Amino acid sequence: MKVLEEGLNPIFMDPDPDKARRFFAKKSRRMSDKRMGARQAVEIFIPDGCYLAVGGYGTARIPTLILHEILRFRRKNLGFLGLASSHDFQLMCAGNCLNRVDCASIIGFDRRYLSPNAKRVIESGDVQLCEWTSYALTVRLKAAAEGVSFGLVRSMLGTDTFKMSGAKRIECPFTGKRFAAVPALWPDVAVVHVHAADIYGNCHIRGATVSDLELVRAAKHVVITTERLVDHEVIRSSPVRTTIPYYLVDAVIEVPFGSYPGNMPYLYAADEDHLAHWIKEEQDPDGFRHFLNRYIFDVSSFEGYLELCGGSKRLRELKRRENL
Repeated sequence: MKVLEEGLNPIFMDPDPDKARRFFAKKSRRMSDKRMGARQAVEIFIPDGCYLAVGGYGTARIPTLILHEILRFRRKNLGFLGLASSHDFQLMCAGNCLNRVDCASIIGFDRRYLSPNAKRVIESGDVQLCEWTSYALTVRLKAAAEGVSFGLVRSMLGTDTFKMSGAKRIECPFTGKRFAAVPALWPDVAVVHVHAADIYGNCHIRGATVSDLELVRAAKHVVITTERLVDHEVIRSSPVRTTIPYYLVDAVIEVPFGSYPGNMPYLYAADEDHLAHWIKEEQDPDGFRHFLNRYIFDVSSFEGYLELCGGSKRLRELKRRENL
């Protein structure tokens, strides 16, 4: 296959499918009780230097509990999949946790403008970036899930995104057409927040799954946080609703309102006031440190964080807004 052009940036994860195959061949697929605490999950599955991917999209279905724990552990030198990130990326930048990012959508909050602190972190040059489109990153995950070393896209050709990526422009051996080859991506760990799960890791997601189905099949480890644990018979009674099967999952953590301040489709809306508070506090680095201490580092539990943000009264209001 003829390579005609290459992007300027390096790829951060080895796309060799045989190395990935050797890892997955040793991974347990037992249907065992996978419940554990957030601290234990971070300690086991998210060490310094690993490559982290977060499920959801924008502010929807953010696994906030795990992200807070990553900050409390002071994790460093993480890789990050920035496919469609907002508050998750903002949190990782708040803890200076990252040193390399595959980015399509980061820093921005749509109508909420940009994260000033995340912008400072990226502009510092301390974090290495490789640029992609959201679709190209999904194709990379899909290639990994299929066990091949690369996928193909056309949409990046002729763009500056291609130039700043790690893709290669190739000539099709069958037709002579030009495509962008994008390398398979096997994250070390994916963290996904879902609507319901059983103790084994079978999961239900209501609404759009975006790229999560490709993600959980590509990731070497999968940590699930769930709005509620349900009996296994609930899963068995409607097997077609199981979007993530147990054999992909390593840990399950129950955390009601676990996407807060993000939204959970059909359950509660995003807390736009609290997200705006973040943006305001980030303007001043010194004041932002006090803000992080108050809302994350000095808080002993996620329930305590929710209380600081308005507690049950605020959560009832967000539920009301989602179901207007």
